[in-house]
Parts: sequence; C-alpha cells; structure tokens
Amino acid sequence: MKKTLTFLVLALFVMAFAAGCGGTKEPAKTEPVNLNISAAASLQDAAGELKTLYETENAGVILTLNLAASGTLQKQIEEGAPADLFISAGKSQMDALSQKGLIIEESRQDLLGNELVLIAGKDSKLAKFEDMADASVGKISIGTPETVPAGKYAKETLTTLNLWEQLQPKMVLAKDVRQVLTYVETGNVDVGLVYRTDAAVSSNIKIIAAAPAGSSAPIVYPVAVIKNTKYQKEAEAFEAFLKSDDAVKIFEKYGFKVLK
Repeated sequence: MKKTLTFLVLALFVMAFAAGCGGTKEPAKTEPVNLNISAAASLQDAAGELKTLYETENAGVILTLNLAASGTLQKQIEEGAPADLFISAGKSQMDALSQKGLIIEESRQDLLGNELVLIAGKDSKLAKFEDMADASVGKISIGTPETVPAGKYAKETLTTLNLWEQLQPKMVLAKDVRQVLTYVETGNVDVGLVYRTDAAVSSNIKIIAAAPAGSSAPIVYPVAVIKNTKYQKEAEAFEAFLKSDDAVKIFEKYGFKVLK
C-alpha cells in the first residue's frame, strides 16, 4: 500500500511538473510599428536625417518615407494610400484633406517656413528675375502650379512681377521641386525657381535672387496626422518630435525656418 501511494504521489508530481513546463510560453514578440510619412519632396534631405535619428531613439518604430509633390501626396491620401502623417509644402493641399475629413484636426499645425529663389548654373551672368526675359534664356523650369506648391508660389511671384505671360513660351513644368533642381544642375534648362532649402543642397548651381517679399503667399509647411491611421499615438509622438530641439537643428541645417 505504501509503495502504491508513493508511486501515485510521484506520478502526480511528474505530471504537474510536465504540465507546468508545457504551459510556460515565451513572451510574445512585439511587432515594430511602421509609420508611413508622406512628405513634400523638398524635405528629402532633412527627412532622411530625421528618420535615422528617430529610429535610433525609438527602437520599436520604423519610418517609411513617401516623398513627392504635395499635390500628388494629397491625391494618394484621398484615394486611400497608406499614410499616418502628412507634411505638405502648401496649405491648400492640407485644406483639401481637411474639407474631406481625412485629417485629425487637433493635430494640424504649421511646422516650417521657406523661401523661393531663382537659380541658374554656376557660370550664369543673370542678376535678377527680370533677366529671364532676355533672349539668352531659352528654358525656365518651375513645378507644375496645380500640384507642386513651389510651382504655385513661382507662378504667383512671376505674375506679381508682370513676367508670367511673356515667359510662358520658355516654361518647362516639373513633377516636383527636386526635378526643377535637377533640370538646372544638368543644364536642361537655363534657370529654375526652387526653395532656398533645395538650392542649399546643390554645389552645381547658384542663387541669382530671392523672390521679393510679398510677391507670393507665405510659404508654410503644415503637418497633420491622417484620420484613418492605425497608430495615432505613435504618429502624434513623431509629430511632437518634429518640434524637438534635435529636429529643429536638422531643419535649420537645411535652411528651413521652424515655426513656433
């Protein structure tokens, strides 16, 4: 009887131990949060640095950058493309999304300012905007005004300076402001209108002149969290980071003015 009882106790102990071991599970691995950031093409260099810094400091977050003309990004978001945060180079694109209820209104704020400049090859003899009317200037590039904020500002500036109509035959429209920069760098056009921040990253061009104050609407980059994001908390955290001292240093390094 004693042997039987001992055997039963031992068997129960072994079973309990085995059950305990079998029930122990490894902690579930947390999947990284992938934030899709739709940002104006003029933010290309600054956005790359911001991505590296943020991912280094936030191991559980991956930033996927979608860089294009603000109008193109607006249309993508309207059509349901993945996007958690939108940084536009113009207010009209953000306004359009707002009117359709596609952004979280409380998250919207004006993030950056910029300046429009006239650029040409390093050997250019041009000195002012009016020189674009000279016969020596064959091609002028700006972003497509309907989709590229820099192109819209360029059209406004040239209209204010009474140059828009007469320069029409020379116009080469680009898909975004970085394409304008490339056209000038490669000599495919004689001059172009880009943001000062774009001109700052190229050693193959020079700035001829800055657009006169008041010649166009103020250049403002608004930012907002997209309403259908699955990661609102994380998107808002990244937006807050864009106002941090570290982010401000990066923006200012590339010539942006951070709006308080």
